[in-house]
Amino acid sequence: MKKNKIMIMLAVVALLLASLACNAVSGGDNTVDTPTTDTPTTENPAVTEETDNSGFSVTTANITNAHLASDESDTQQVDGYSPTDLGFYCYFDLNNAPDSTVVKGVWTLVYADGYESNSEIDSAEITGGDNTYYFSLGGGVDEWPVGTYKIDLYVDGSWVETIEFEVQ
Repeated sequence: MKKNKIMIMLAVVALLLASLACNAVSGGDNTVDTPTTDTPTTENPAVTEETDNSGFSVTTANITNAHLASDESDTQQVDGYSPTDLGFYCYFDLNNAPDSTVVKGVWTLVYADGYESNSEIDSAEITGGDNTYYFSLGGGVDEWPVGTYKIDLYVDGSWVETIEFEVQ
């Protein structure tokens, strides 16, 4: 008798967990209506905002054709740069992306004599949908240090690709 109760309890817990998992994966309504400070009207008597509390997010956005270019017009793909180049350019295609997709590019000096290794140089974010975009890193009056560099690309906070290159 006691064994039957435990089995029934385990079955109920398993069904409950499966139901919660299916609700999260299927995009079930995990929102909470929160009143706003907006003034209600006759057309909208209860103004509320929806907040997603599922903690689960899936994106189909992806990056293809990521490459380095010689200039901001993407006239020629390159594998690296010279110390006298005016800047670095990373082009990419963003696909299957809603207009609210955030792509982040992080430029890093991986190694150069006399400089701290793995030092972030700069980062930038672009928000948009399907299109071709680029990140650029402009130089100053000094030449680029000879060494190894990289740019890391992130889509909605998740790392997707790294392009390493050298300045020589």
